[in-house]
Amino acid sequence: MGNRFETFTVLLASINRCIRRIKNEEIKKYDLKAPHVSCIYFLFKEGHLTSKELCDLCEEDKANISRTLEYLEQKGLISCSSKAQKRYRAALELTEKGSKIGSFITEKVNEILDKASAGISEGERAILYNSLEVINKNLLSLCEEYE
Repeated sequence: MGNRFETFTVLLASINRCIRRIKNEEIKKYDLKAPHVSCIYFLFKEGHLTSKELCDLCEEDKANISRTLEYLEQKGLISCSSKAQKRYRAALELTEKGSKIGSFITEKVNEILDKASAGISEGERAILYNSLEVINKNLLSLCEEYE
C-alpha cells in the first residue's frame, strides 16, 4: 500500500466533509448548524453535562462550545440548572423543546450509521473502530511531542 498517506488523509477528510454536510442538511429545519448537533446529542444521551464535559466529548475548544451553548440557550433548547456556580462548571440540560430535537438527532444518527455501514459486518466494524482508536491514541502521543 504505497499511497498510505494520501489514502488515509483524503478518506478522513472526505468522511468528515460528508458528516458535516449531512449534519447541516438534517438540522437546518430547526435553524441549527453542524456544531450544535454534537452538543444536543450528548446532552440528550447523558441528561446533563457541564461546558467542560461537552468540550471533551465534542472535541471542541472552550470558545466554540461557549458560542454554541449561548446560541442553544437563546433558542430555548438548553437551560442551566445552577446560576450560582461558574458557568463553565454548571450543569446544562436540554429543555423539552431541546429534548425533542435530541430525539430526532439520535434517531437520525442511528439511521445514517446503519446506511453508512451497509455491507460491513459487526466483526469488521469492531476491527475498524479498534484500529481508529489505536491510530488516534498514537497520533495524540505524537502531538504531545510537539507541545
